[in-house]
Amino acid sequence: MAWYDSAVFYHIYPLGLCGCAQENTGVSESHFDKLEQWVEHGADIGCTALYIGPLFESEGHGYETRDYRLVDRRLGTNEDFKRLVEKCHQSDMHVIVDGVFNHVGRGFFAFRDVKEKREHSPYCGWFRNLNFGGNNEYNDGFSYDNWGGYNLLVKLNLQNPEVREYLFDVVRFWVEEFDIDGIRLDAADVLDFEFMKQLRTVTRDLKPDFWLMGEVIHGDYSRWANDEMLHSVTNYELHKGLYSGHNDHNYFEIAHSVKRLNDLCRGRKLYTFLDNHDVERIYSKLNNKEHLPLVTILLYTLYGIPSLYYGSEFGIEGKKEKGSDWNLRPCLELEDFKNEPEITGLCRSLALLKKEYPALNEGEYRELYLRNRQFAFGRILDGNGVITALNCDDAPAEFTVPLPFAAQSMENLLEDLVPEAKAELEDGSIKVVLPANTGLVLSLAS
Repeated sequence: MAWYDSAVFYHIYPLGLCGCAQENTGVSESHFDKLEQWVEHGADIGCTALYIGPLFESEGHGYETRDYRLVDRRLGTNEDFKRLVEKCHQSDMHVIVDGVFNHVGRGFFAFRDVKEKREHSPYCGWFRNLNFGGNNEYNDGFSYDNWGGYNLLVKLNLQNPEVREYLFDVVRFWVEEFDIDGIRLDAADVLDFEFMKQLRTVTRDLKPDFWLMGEVIHGDYSRWANDEMLHSVTNYELHKGLYSGHNDHNYFEIAHSVKRLNDLCRGRKLYTFLDNHDVERIYSKLNNKEHLPLVTILLYTLYGIPSLYYGSEFGIEGKKEKGSDWNLRPCLELEDFKNEPEITGLCRSLALLKKEYPALNEGEYRELYLRNRQFAFGRILDGNGVITALNCDDAPAEFTVPLPFAAQSMENLLEDLVPEAKAELEDGSIKVVLPANTGLVLSLAS
């Protein structure tokens, strides 16, 4: 099994966490001491991999790259990042970074050359639909394709072999210079498929277990996550189900998504999350805050690769304001969370279970019990299994879960955290008693 198949990711948006200026004015700062503290914290709560990004020199929020070979000066230096990766590897943590290959910022060297030399620039073919008969709000005297309607994000022409080879050299540089273990491809849903296929070959030659994960919102995820292109993609479908399924008291939505995606992706593990730097915090999205432990249990026990976004292990809130994402990317200080809330301990306990019970990483998913407000499923592996049972009702629930195999013994793995939740083996089934808005995780052995 590859390292990423059993990973628990800690996701850091560094420009926000470190309180950096929202515009890059060229002033250098140094924040890697703080980043190292947060990475150590992530390891302490059981995370085995770090997703950090955007990381490289950019104009503002990080996704308008100026220089792919330079760590953003608002964070620190290349040497600082190299030391961070070394420390992660010494602690058996893998590291992935953002690969923003769909577009660049207006300060990118090739675009600056086009602005200066216009039709005579050797880089005219590097950008999509460059039109010197057009114009834009910057009064460039030409127009071009962008991402999302924002002309500060200039779309690269990934069908140009020169552009592809330039970006492949960038990836080689990241591996050779920093020894990264994978890339999260920004805006993978609009990237050129042939580019991603070639990238898979390039990275496999660099590191056999190099991981490629893509940001994909909607659609058939298997179009991107397959043997030819990416290893995994962001599971936005399940993300939506996790909060709306609880808000609507509708576990059928979650169960349907799990089954549909497992069928579509044929067992390929998707990158699962409760929130990230682009969506509002899960604690803000839940109508009933008592459901936070339930969605957290699902994050760690469902089929997939779980990711925890910095600060959400403390149950912080965060909503978009006036179209801005900066509230989702706050500057935080670890010392403000010395008194850990219960949700932090739950994250730590669930991460430990993933290390101790292989079924939570390799086990076959099996739906066992499903009602609007109660849900139970198993992860089954080699005559052993882990059962998750949940009750999102405001009233207690008793229900019977069929055994997925002839189990001889059973252990309540979260008994110390949720002592009121009970389960008993009884005539080929499990009798479950759950107080309102609680869940449990059981280990079964044949």
